[in-house]
Amino acid sequence: MMVEMLKTRLGVGPGFMSPTTVRGGIFCSSLPVVGNRCRWPLWKANLRGRLMLVHGINSSSFFSTQLSPSCRLRTKKLGASSRKAQAKKNLNRQPLDGDINPADDGREIQARKSPSPSPEGNGPLGAEPNGAGTATAQIESLKSPDRATQNNEPVVGADTKSENPQLVKENEDGKIPKVSLPKRATTSEEVPAGVSVNDLMLMIKEAEKNIILLNQVRARALEELENVRSVKDELQGQVDVLNARLAEAEAKAKLGEQAKEKNRFLEEELSQLQARLSENETEAKAALQLKAEYVTLQAQAQNLAARLEASSAAGNEVNLLKNQTEAYEKEIKDLRCALTDAIVKRETIEQLEAEKQTLQEYTQSLELKLTEIQQKEIENARLKSREAALEAELSRLREELAETSDVSAVAPQLIKETDLLRQQLQSLQESLKSAEDAQDALKEVQAENVRLQEQVRVLQHRILETDNEIRQQLELYQNEVEAFQTNLEGLKADSVLGIAQVPVGEMPWDFWSNLLLRIDALMLGKQLSLEDGLELRIMAWRREARIRDAYVAVQNEKDGEVAAGLTELTKQKKKPGYHVVHIAAEMAPVAKVGGLGDVVTGLGRALQKKGHLVEIILPKYDCMDYSRIKNLKVLDVELYSYFDGQTHKNKIWLGIVEGLPVYFIEPHHPAKFFWRGQFYGENDDFKRFTYFCRAALEFLLQSGKRPDMIHTHDWQTSAVAPLYWDIYVPQGLDSARLAFTCHNFEYQGVDAPGALASCGLNVQQLHRPDRMQDNFAHDRVNLLKGGIVFSNVVTTVSPTYAQEVRAPEGGRGLHLTLAQHSKKFLGVLNGIDDEAWNPATDPLLEYQFSADDLSGKYANKSALRVRLGLAPADANEDRPLVGCITRLVPQKGVHLIRHAIYRTLECGGQFILLGSSPVPNIQREFEGIARDFEHHPHIRLILKYDEALSHSIYAASDMFVIPSIFEPCGLTQMIAMRYGSIPIVRKTGGLNDSVFDADDSSYPESKKNGFTFSAANEGGLNFALDRAMSYYKTDREWWQRLVSRAMKMDYSWNHSADEYIELYRQCLKRASSKL
Repeated sequence: MMVEMLKTRLGVGPGFMSPTTVRGGIFCSSLPVVGNRCRWPLWKANLRGRLMLVHGINSSSFFSTQLSPSCRLRTKKLGASSRKAQAKKNLNRQPLDGDINPADDGREIQARKSPSPSPEGNGPLGAEPNGAGTATAQIESLKSPDRATQNNEPVVGADTKSENPQLVKENEDGKIPKVSLPKRATTSEEVPAGVSVNDLMLMIKEAEKNIILLNQVRARALEELENVRSVKDELQGQVDVLNARLAEAEAKAKLGEQAKEKNRFLEEELSQLQARLSENETEAKAALQLKAEYVTLQAQAQNLAARLEASSAAGNEVNLLKNQTEAYEKEIKDLRCALTDAIVKRETIEQLEAEKQTLQEYTQSLELKLTEIQQKEIENARLKSREAALEAELSRLREELAETSDVSAVAPQLIKETDLLRQQLQSLQESLKSAEDAQDALKEVQAENVRLQEQVRVLQHRILETDNEIRQQLELYQNEVEAFQTNLEGLKADSVLGIAQVPVGEMPWDFWSNLLLRIDALMLGKQLSLEDGLELRIMAWRREARIRDAYVAVQNEKDGEVAAGLTELTKQKKKPGYHVVHIAAEMAPVAKVGGLGDVVTGLGRALQKKGHLVEIILPKYDCMDYSRIKNLKVLDVELYSYFDGQTHKNKIWLGIVEGLPVYFIEPHHPAKFFWRGQFYGENDDFKRFTYFCRAALEFLLQSGKRPDMIHTHDWQTSAVAPLYWDIYVPQGLDSARLAFTCHNFEYQGVDAPGALASCGLNVQQLHRPDRMQDNFAHDRVNLLKGGIVFSNVVTTVSPTYAQEVRAPEGGRGLHLTLAQHSKKFLGVLNGIDDEAWNPATDPLLEYQFSADDLSGKYANKSALRVRLGLAPADANEDRPLVGCITRLVPQKGVHLIRHAIYRTLECGGQFILLGSSPVPNIQREFEGIARDFEHHPHIRLILKYDEALSHSIYAASDMFVIPSIFEPCGLTQMIAMRYGSIPIVRKTGGLNDSVFDADDSSYPESKKNGFTFSAANEGGLNFALDRAMSYYKTDREWWQRLVSRAMKMDYSWNHSADEYIELYRQCLKRASSKL
C-alpha cells in the first residue's frame, strides 16, 4: 500500500516501471535500459529526486547524500559562511507564482485550476478506506513533525535553524545531516521555503548528464579493456616468437663457442706440425750435405781416373789404385747407407706431406717445403743417373786394368765386385720396370673390370625391367582371367535362375513397383547402402531378368534376407579398390630432392599392389631424369587453365615411372614456370605451384576422371584443397575427398593475399584467421594452413612428429590450427620400397648379400675403399666405416656431422659423407673440409648426390650417422638397416619411432637395432658413437647378430599403406553418410 501511495503522490500510474513507461515516460532521459528492463539503482535515485522535489529537501544535502562517489566529485563543497548565507536566503525567499510549493503535489496544482470535491475529505490524500494500519502510520509520520522530533530526526524547512540548533551546528562543522521527510504543509504559513522548478530541473539534468557521462566512460573503459586484451594476446605471441629466437640465438652462440674450441685444438695441432717441420728442415740440410759429399766423391773418382791414365807404365801405382779403389768401395757403401737413410727420410717427409694437407688452409709454408722436397727427388734422380755414369766409368777402368800387364791378383777381384754391383743395379732397374708394367696392366684390368661391371649392371637392370613388365602383364592376364571366370559364373547363375515361371514381358507392373518400394524401404532401413540401392533401382527400372529372379526367390522372406539376396547382384560390379590421384611436386627417381619423392613412389606402388588404381600428376621439369620414364609421349589434347586473368595452354605428357602411370603438365606460360634448371628455390615458387594446382584440377575435370581420393603433399600442392571446394566442385568434379600430407612444417608457402587471386581464389573469403591467414604475419596468406583447413584428412610422416608439431616450436605457428582440426590430424610412419632397396637383388651393388650371408657386405666395403682411395683394412684390425648421406641444412645438424668426421678419426674409424647444401656458406665450409681431407687415407667427402654411390655407401658402411635437430620421419635410417648399417641417431620425430637403443633395457631384445642420444650437442653424439665403436671392436659376434636383426626388420610400405587405406575408407564413409 505504501508503494501505491507513493506512486499516487509522485503522479505516476499503475504502468510505472513497465518497459513502455520507463523507456517513454518521465524517466526516459535518466534511466539506462538494458533489454526491456531498467537498472534499479538509477530508478531508485530518480525516485529520491522526485521525493526531494515534493518535500523540499535541500539540494546540496540531497546530492551530497544520494549521488555516487563519482558524481560527488563534481559537486562543489560550500564553506560554513556560504552555507549560512544560503540558509538565510532561503528563509527570506517568498514563493512566486511560478514556484511550486514543496508541500503541494501535481494533483493539488491541478485542483487549484479546476477544483473538484474530494470523496474522502478536504485533504489531498484523503483517508484510507477501512484503515491501513502500517501504511496509515507511515503517512502520519510524514504529516506530524512531532514524531520526527521524537525520533531525533531533523526537519528541513523554513525554521530549521531555530527548531534544530544541532543541525545548524553540524552544518557549520561541514557535516552532512541525515535527511528525513518533513511534515506536509496544508497552509501557506506552514510551507517551508523551497527551491524553484528551474533550479531543480537544472540539478536533475546535471545529474542525468553525469549518469550518461559515467555510462559513456564505462563503455569506453570496456572498449579499452578489450583493446588491451587483444594487444596483450598479440604481445604474448610476439613474446613466444622472441623466446624461440632467443633459444635459437643461444644455440648459435653455443655452436660458436664449440667452433672456437675446435679452432684452438687446430691451432695446437698446427704448432705441433710446425715443430715437425723444423725437424724436417734439419733433415733437409743433412740431405744437402750428403749431396755435397756425393759431389766431392765424384770429383775424387775423376781424379782417380786421371791418375790411372797417368800410371799405365808404373806398377807401383797399382797398389795406390787398389787402395783408392777400396776407399772408393767404402765410400760407395757409405753412399748407399746414406741413400737408404734418405729414402727413410723421404718416406717421413711424405707422411708429413699427408699431414700437411689436412691443415692446408692455415699455412702455405708447407707447400714451399713440398716444392723443395720435389726438387730433392729430382736431384736424387740426377744422382742415380750420375751413379750410372760412374758405373760406366768403372767399366772403362776395368777394361784398362785388364790391358795392364803388371796388374796384381787383386784387380780381378775388383772387377768381379764391380760386375756384381752392376748386376744388382740392373736387377733393380728390371724390377722397377716390371713393377711399372704390372701396375699398368693392373690399371687396364681394373678399367676393364669396371666396364664389365657397368655392363652387368645395365643388363641386370634391363632384366629387372623385363621381369617387372612380364609381372605386370601376368597380373593383367590374371585379372582378365578372374574377370572372365566371374562373368562365366554369373552367366551360369543366370542360366540356373533363367527358368522363370513368368516371362519378363508378362510380369505385371505391380511387381516392379513393389520391388522399387521394397528397395527404397531397405535403403531407409540402412540395410542397403546408397550405392547398392541406386544400382538395384536401375536394374528394376530396366526390368532385368536377374533382379526379377533374385527377388522372386526371396520376396516372402525377412528384410535382412531380401537385402542379402539382392546385394549378391551388385558384388560382381563393385570396384576392386579405390581410385587415388596423387598431386605432388616430387617423385623418385625422376624428380627427387628429398624424402617426399620416395614417399610418393613408395606409397603409390604399395597401394597399387593392394589392388587400387593409382595415378600421379607432376610438373614437367626440364631438369628431370627422363631416362627413368618409360613410353613418354604427349597426349593429343589441348588443356587450357585459368591464371592471372586469362587462360593458358598446357601440354599433357604420359609416361610410366616405377610401374605407375604419371601425367606431366607442361605449361605454355610466358614465365616458363618449370624450365628453370631446378625444382625449388625460385622467387616465384608461390605462383609456379598455384598455377600447377589449378592446371592439375582442370585436367581431372576435362578428362572426365572421377577419383575417390585426391592426395596432395606439402605446401606446393596444398592450394588444391581450396580450389577443389570453391571452383571445381560447383563444376561437377565432386566425387573425391581430399587427403593432405605435410612432410615438414618448416616450409609453409607464405605470400601476400593478392597472390591467391592469380589462380582464381576469393581473397576476401580466404584471408581470415579461420581459413588461410598466416598466424604470425596477419597480412599474409599461408598455403600450408589452407591445406590443413580444407582437406578431409591431414597426416604427417610419423606419430612422434605429429606430437611435436602440436607444440608452438614444432608447429612453426600452426599449432593452434592443428588444435582446431585435431580430430582429422594424425601421424603415419613412412616406409621404404623394399624392392628398390634390397641388398640381395640391388643391381647397383658389386656384390649382393643378405641377413644370413654377410660376406658380400665385406666385399662391398673393400671395393668402396678402393674406389674412393681409402686405406684398406690392416692385417690386425679392420677399421669401422661410418657413412652419412644427407642434405647439409641446419635441420640435419651440420655442426654434429662436422664433429662426427673428426670424432670418427679419433676413434680409429673411416668416414664417408655424401650430400650437398643449398645454403652457400654451409657448402663452402664443407668444401674446405673436403680439401683438407682430399688425400687422407680415412676420410672422404663427396659434396654432390650420386644415386649409384649412395647404394654402395649403404652396403659398405658399418654405421650410419643421422644427428638431426628435428626429423619428421627420415628414410635413411630404414635404408641403412636394410643394408646392414647400424644407425646412430638423435631421438626426434620418425627416428624415435624406428630406431631403438641397443643398451636400453626397456625394449625387448628383438626390437633393439641401433644407438640413440637425446642432447643436440657433441657430448650426446660422442656417447652414442663411442658405444658403437666399442661394441664393433670388442665383440664382433654380438655386432653381427645386431646387423642381422636390423636387416630383418620390416620397414616396408605394407603396414603404412594399410593405414592410409583405412583413412581413405573412413573418409569416404563419412562422406556417403552425409549424403
